Amino acid sequence: MGSHQSARSKSDIWLTPPAIIEAVGGPTSFDLDPCSLLNRPWPTAKEHYTPEDNGLFLPWFGRVWLNPPYSNPLVANFMARMAEHDHGIALVFARTETEVFHRFVWSAASGILFIRGRLNFHHIDGRPARKDGGAPSVLISYGSQDRDMLSVAPIEGTFVALRFQKFLLVSALSPTWAAALDEFFDGQEGPIHLQDLYRAFIDHPKTKHNAHWRDKLRQMLQRGRFERVAKGLWQRRRS
Repeated sequence: MGSHQSARSKSDIWLTPPAIIEAVGGPTSFDLDPCSLLNRPWPTAKEHYTPEDNGLFLPWFGRVWLNPPYSNPLVANFMARMAEHDHGIALVFARTETEVFHRFVWSAASGILFIRGRLNFHHIDGRPARKDGGAPSVLISYGSQDRDMLSVAPIEGTFVALRFQKFLLVSALSPTWAAALDEFFDGQEGPIHLQDLYRAFIDHPKTKHNAHWRDKLRQMLQRGRFERVAKGLWQRRRS
C-alpha cells in the first residue's frame, strides 16, 4: 500500500497517493497488494497482505501492486519476489545505481516510468504529507501487459521500455514483414484481435521508421497466408 520508508523519515509507513493507483488501472485491476496495512484508508487491490500476514512468505497471484518497505533488506526481498512473479507494477525510489535496481529492475522489468518531480506520499490516516518523499520515484512494470499499460498511463514523466517480448527479439532479425508475422502467430493460440497485433508491434524495429506500419500489417494479413474469422479477428489460414 505504499508502506515504505521515506527518504526524509525513518518510518516504513507512507502510503501511495491514490491518483497513482488510479492512473495504472485502479485498485480493482490489481489482484494483490502484498505490502498493505491492516487499517488502510483506501484499497490498492482486491486482496491485501498486511505485516501480520507477512507477504514475503505467502503465495503471490495475478496482477500485483507493490510499494514495498524501502528499508534494507526488505526492499530487496520484496523486489526479488516481484521480479520472480513477473506480473504487475512496483513503485520505488529512482535509485538506479543500487544493487537492488540492477538485479531486480534493469535485468528483470519490462519498463520504467520516471515520474516527473517528486511524489507527496500520505500518512497512515490518509492525510497527504506536507513535504515530498525526498527523492524521485519510478513506476516499474513486470510483464508485457503491464508494460503496455504503463507506457500510456496518464502520469507526467518519461517511459523507458526495458524488455521486448520474445517474438520481437526473434523477429527483429526477420528480413520480411511476412516472416515477422509468422514469428508472432507461432507464439499465439487461437485468433488474434487486430488491436492486440498493433500493441505487439508498436515497438518492433520494422515500425520505427514506417509511419504507415499499421497499414502494412493489414496488407500482409490480407495477402492469403491469414484469414479473418470475425470482425477484427485474424488467424493463420488453415491448410
